[in-house]
Amino acid sequence: MTTLKIKPIHIQATRQAEARQAVLTKPAGSLGQLEVLAIQLAGHQGTVCPTLCRPWISVFAADHGIAEEGVSAFPSVVTQEMVKNFASGGAAITVLANAYQAHFEVVDVGVLEDVTEQGRLPLPNLISDRVAKGSQSFLKAPAMTDETVKAALKVGERAVSRALKAAADLFIAGEMGIGNTTSATALIAQVCQIPVADIVGLGTGIDETQKQHKATLIEQAQAFHQANMKDPLSILACLGGLEIAALVGAYLACAQKGLTIVVDGMIACSAALITCEMLPEAKLWMVFAHASVEPAQQAVFERLEVQPLLNLSLRLGEGSGAALAIPLIQAACLLHQQMATFTEANVSEGAVGG
Repeated sequence: MTTLKIKPIHIQATRQAEARQAVLTKPAGSLGQLEVLAIQLAGHQGTVCPTLCRPWISVFAADHGIAEEGVSAFPSVVTQEMVKNFASGGAAITVLANAYQAHFEVVDVGVLEDVTEQGRLPLPNLISDRVAKGSQSFLKAPAMTDETVKAALKVGERAVSRALKAAADLFIAGEMGIGNTTSATALIAQVCQIPVADIVGLGTGIDETQKQHKATLIEQAQAFHQANMKDPLSILACLGGLEIAALVGAYLACAQKGLTIVVDGMIACSAALITCEMLPEAKLWMVFAHASVEPAQQAVFERLEVQPLLNLSLRLGEGSGAALAIPLIQAACLLHQQMATFTEANVSEGAVGG
């Protein structure tokens, strides 16, 4: 495999941003994570005062073979139906994208039925970049072949190329795929070597009996594939999904090409985890948007030693929690840029606060 390298963080801009934060009219550290965000983006953009003007959202959609085992409260056809809803503007993420003036697209990586072949007018914002008709049930075979994983990684990479061509300054990867909380939980449990029962959640709203069933299936899959899960990509192939692989490809491309990533909920965090297992320094390009109600996500935070910006008890996915972080990041940049320094405001240092 080609050696992966991130685009280096701009150290001088980072130090200049830290120095600016130290002289703004506020007690040191009083803006908490907003200060950290401004400094992080300064390092990404190579300027002492970063901005966020052109956010980009790509939602990757695919079906999962494991869904046939009853791990979700919804049938697989909902993936296809939601792709149409995304494309026509009726989903939560599209409302947020419009509200925050983010470019939005939905990418069909592997929905069972090709939405573009249904004799309808072309749907706006829909990109067909299909790799396969869903993944395989990981109880019976690897979810994806090695070739399929590599092809799905390229789908994510192409989305980032579109974003960079449009001069995007922030990238959000959302996801849609019935059954994908099962795959994401399996990935996290395997990478973190945590008992599945400790981190399995309710996903789309299953009951406790279904939750136990879900945990049992993941444990069976781990045992079935154990000999073949030797590195992050093989774990992804055995237990993951096409849209999760596309997220990994997008995150790798962002880190390599220098585009700020905002990571959404548990499924996106499973992709971030695989990404950082492949390229640990990629974490430097990531902002973690929110803590969902899915316990597996906390395992990722602990392994990567990161802190999310928000805690709103979300469990929707789609990139919705990451989109909600856009105005927060914009606020961090504006405060960093527009607040006066002690000298400019003729305020004695140490006199602010109380």
